[in-house]
Amino acid sequence: MHTPLGSITYALAAGNAVVFKPSEYTPTLGKWLTDSFAEVVPEQPVFQLITGFGDTGAALCQAGVDKLAFTGSTATGKKIMAACADTLTPVLIECGGKDALIVAGDADLDAAVDATVWGGMSNAGQTCAGVERVYAVASVYDDFVARVTHEAALIRGGNDAAAQYGPMTMPAQIEVVRRHIDDALARGGRAVVGGPDSVQPPYVQPVVLVDVPEDSAAMQEETFGPTLTITKVRDVDEAIERANANPFGLGGAVFSAKQGEQIADRLACGNVSINSAITYATVRDCRSEAYGTPGSGASMARTACASSRGPARSPTCANPSPLKVLTFKRPRATLAWLKRLVKTRWDEFIRRSPRRPPSRSAPPPACSSGCRRPAPTRPGPVAPARRAGRGQPAEPPCTRTGA
Repeated sequence: MHTPLGSITYALAAGNAVVFKPSEYTPTLGKWLTDSFAEVVPEQPVFQLITGFGDTGAALCQAGVDKLAFTGSTATGKKIMAACADTLTPVLIECGGKDALIVAGDADLDAAVDATVWGGMSNAGQTCAGVERVYAVASVYDDFVARVTHEAALIRGGNDAAAQYGPMTMPAQIEVVRRHIDDALARGGRAVVGGPDSVQPPYVQPVVLVDVPEDSAAMQEETFGPTLTITKVRDVDEAIERANANPFGLGGAVFSAKQGEQIADRLACGNVSINSAITYATVRDCRSEAYGTPGSGASMARTACASSRGPARSPTCANPSPLKVLTFKRPRATLAWLKRLVKTRWDEFIRRSPRRPPSRSAPPPACSSGCRRPAPTRPGPVAPARRAGRGQPAEPPCTRTGA
């Protein structure tokens, strides 16, 4: 839900009407979003839904919209950019990433391990800015791998209440994950958690790979599944060099007690979390961009059209929040507290709003002139007549112009 809400929220807040086409795999999510919006502000039908496959998206590109935002595969992103170029329609394209997490010698390993496992495995790894590659310096590599191995082995995908994540959304992506695992192992990599048998459609259980060649598919292509590769590097300089060698620079993460800012400044990606993972996505004022080969369509900006020149970093977590949300170890009480907080803030917003949603239990009074339209509450123009439907008489115009 986080992915579409970004573009939708920004556009609505700026005063635009929005037409949302969700993925063909998740149409009910789109319906829930538009229905929820209509329930709160029924008098403002500015958020509409259309569903369909690729031809529907292609039609949107040629529909004369003022701007188009897309999140999805690189191949589809290129087609959309080409189609929109015919009409010079501005586009916001985010085609995923191959985000790296760097573990320096002075890192807090407990925090780094927790963020690595969460960043790579949450939502079954189906997070565009999730952790896919990890580079740990030699001095902490063995300890780090041992800890990740222990923690990742405790995570399980499934459809029961005890499972930490659910199924893969796209059946075709399961085969991508399978291919990456097989290729990594065939080229000398080792699985310290899971392996080929972890692919159990529609689920993929956690997989942690080490000693994977840098030019393998698991290192160069977006996997978009619950897999991690961990690579030993000589020092931070080598970690940065390897992280920057991949063109899919959407986001990144750095764990270091003293060098976090300096390392983040040298990473060629849009956003960097320091001593955390993916937290920049929760910072309202942190502009989310991407960095990649200009014109490649691989990693264009989420909220800007040009590639960024450097990272738009979230603040360092020198004083981490007492609420542990982005972790598999979050207590149930945290989620309950968050739900209460959201409800409290929302109730306050409704209370202060100058225009409240109409009551469901008390429909608006009917017009005294006898028509079926609600009575106006203030002077206004004459309401138009309702067109006659098949087998129905036309309704005359309402003559009432005031309360």
